[in-house]
Amino acid sequence: MRFCKKDLLADVLGSPRRLAMPILSAPGIAIIGADPDMVYQQGEMQFKCIAALAERYPADLLVTFMDLTVEAEAFGCSVQYSGAGIPSLSGKLLQESADCQKLAVPAIGSGRTAEVLHCAAKCAAELPRPVLAGLIGPFSLACRLAGMTEMLMLCLEEPALAHLLLHKTSQFCQQYLQALKQSGSAGAIIAEPAAGLISPEMCREFAADYLHRMITAVRDDAFLLVLHNCGKTDKQIAELLSTGADALHVGNAVDILDILPQMPVDRLLLGNLDPVGSLQNGRPARVYQETMALLQKTAPWPNFILSTGCDVPREVNHENLEAFFQARADYNRQVTSAD
Repeated sequence: MRFCKKDLLADVLGSPRRLAMPILSAPGIAIIGADPDMVYQQGEMQFKCIAALAERYPADLLVTFMDLTVEAEAFGCSVQYSGAGIPSLSGKLLQESADCQKLAVPAIGSGRTAEVLHCAAKCAAELPRPVLAGLIGPFSLACRLAGMTEMLMLCLEEPALAHLLLHKTSQFCQQYLQALKQSGSAGAIIAEPAAGLISPEMCREFAADYLHRMITAVRDDAFLLVLHNCGKTDKQIAELLSTGADALHVGNAVDILDILPQMPVDRLLLGNLDPVGSLQNGRPARVYQETMALLQKTAPWPNFILSTGCDVPREVNHENLEAFFQARADYNRQVTSAD
């Protein structure tokens, strides 16, 4: 479908009604009755999950699967499938400094990236609402290749080697982002959760600067770029905004009221209902109450879009998702009648 981020921004800022974009893909597995392992390996199955969710729930923007093992697998990491949840990495790829120097940047289409691109293209061609494609950011990808602790130590003790690795991961991520754009996706949501573990200064040097180059390479008036970080980001907002992303997506580790005052009015903020504590473990009444409370306390800021703090788990009670969207619908009726 045709989509323009300028039109989206005008819609958001021009009305007190709230749009909703939960990070919602895995619950589609239960709707279509599929084997989770098969879904994570087949783009066609991923499309069917997203299409089923689009038919059932009134999200204004849809998202593809946020499987952060895809890019690491393309580099050569081993992936394990449990049958019960999202895939996980088995060990780390880079064991010593020489491995970073020898590491080759894989071609786009390697591993399951071809399946993700298939899903993105089919979503763009066949679904009536805009779909954002998910991918990992360069710093979080580097942490997956080298190990989280090891990458943090490289940044502190061997920054030149850290930058060598980041040059390779950012090259791949930029090419992958470009391919997702060419698939017809309305935009992308770039997950950079590991950046929430480092200081603002390190975040700018080792994460934000690379994201800025990546985002600049694909930026235009139509393609929406959302940067997701579900960590403790309240002290990093300036660095995250420096990437040039059109929107930030924050998790429930932060108070949304600490973030909104830091946002320019022309940059969107999405978040941050707890996807596990509320949506998975709560009852519908609690989900409704917490969603309504989130909407009410963010009402003074026009540039807010309702979302979850991170991925909605596959096992979520669908009555809870209905309560989430019902709260949004009731809120929108209230603010419309007040006008």
